[in-house]
Amino acid sequence: MIRDARPDDREAIVAVTAAAFDNEAGAMRIIREVDPEVSLVWVESGRIVGHVMLSRMRLGDRRPFQLSPLSVAPEAQGRGIGSALTRAAVERADRAGEAFVLLLGHPGYYPRFGFEPAAPLGILPPRDFGDAWMLIRLSAWDPSIRGVVEFPPAFG
Repeated sequence: MIRDARPDDREAIVAVTAAAFDNEAGAMRIIREVDPEVSLVWVESGRIVGHVMLSRMRLGDRRPFQLSPLSVAPEAQGRGIGSALTRAAVERADRAGEAFVLLLGHPGYYPRFGFEPAAPLGILPPRDFGDAWMLIRLSAWDPSIRGVVEFPPAFG
């Protein structure tokens, strides 16, 4: 079951992220230091086994969403939890009137949801990430939006 994260979920979210990313420093810094605007959890038998968040970046005067991190406990992976959380987060951004959602992620995973390389569309990262720098166009997509994105400091 997907629901909005609550303040008392914090420790469980950190634990799921630590397990999913094997305590990778970047993911742990983001989950501990970035205040998400959207934070969704997957709960099974009263236990959080998945999490996704959308936080804001800067693109000139705009503040687009970035999806990161997406975490699923290792024992719960491969069952569609990450897919469901990704779709729910993207749907939430679309309903909020966002033009797109950005992410820095695995180019073999995220295209199944509609993510595509962002640089050819004029949305550039602060440094080259190749095809791992992606976005998904939402209902309010405007091809005239272009520029270089600034990550929040916690993203390193």
